[in-house]
Amino acid sequence: MKKARLLSLLMVCVLIPATLLLGSNLPGRSYYLISTLIIMETMLPFFLLFESRKPQARELVTIAVLCALATVSRVAFAFLPSFKPITGIVMIAGIAFGAEAGFLTGAISAFASNFFYTQGAWSPWQMMAYGFGGFLAGLLFHKRKLANHPVILAIFGFVTIVIAVGPILDLCSVFTVLTNITMESFGLVLLRGVPANVTHGVSCAATMLLFSRPLLEKLNRLKIKYGMLEV
Repeated sequence: MKKARLLSLLMVCVLIPATLLLGSNLPGRSYYLISTLIIMETMLPFFLLFESRKPQARELVTIAVLCALATVSRVAFAFLPSFKPITGIVMIAGIAFGAEAGFLTGAISAFASNFFYTQGAWSPWQMMAYGFGGFLAGLLFHKRKLANHPVILAIFGFVTIVIAVGPILDLCSVFTVLTNITMESFGLVLLRGVPANVTHGVSCAATMLLFSRPLLEKLNRLKIKYGMLEV
């Protein structure tokens, strides 16, 4: 397994969750510090993908465009709080360019879009949740034939939101709102989040059904033409 992938797994499974837990105990506007730390932690394995060469400007610009697209897709549906196509775009980025690029796209998009929604203690948790969706999509579908089947990607998106991304978002309330964490209060928070997570999952599935094939075709064409994000 490559150094970048090992570091990515360490970041996603250990370092970033530890940063979130640490940040939930800090006073004031510590979420700005925690958000910055998560972006820095996310960038390291991404740039380690280029062990034998420097990243090209077109590669960074493409990731930036995907972040902007994901951000706009969230802001455009602000009138439907639980309807978030952003995670579908983030997952498509991960499928096209790999797990590390997916996590980076998700983390930056969550942070950027919250300048519209307002930043808060929830921002780092959203960065982790959206980033994890992109990371998992890249881990399972990057360079695999299953990525050519929108229905499979839609099912994956819905399930991932309901059982992983949504609960990570709900954990923010557990660690930043509850003063006395018990199994009962923990379970109640997760249970109350189910309707919102299902709606979120439906929006992700719809994004995958409608846009995964055309977007992946264009992104794959860029990769082939310019050798982007290929060591």
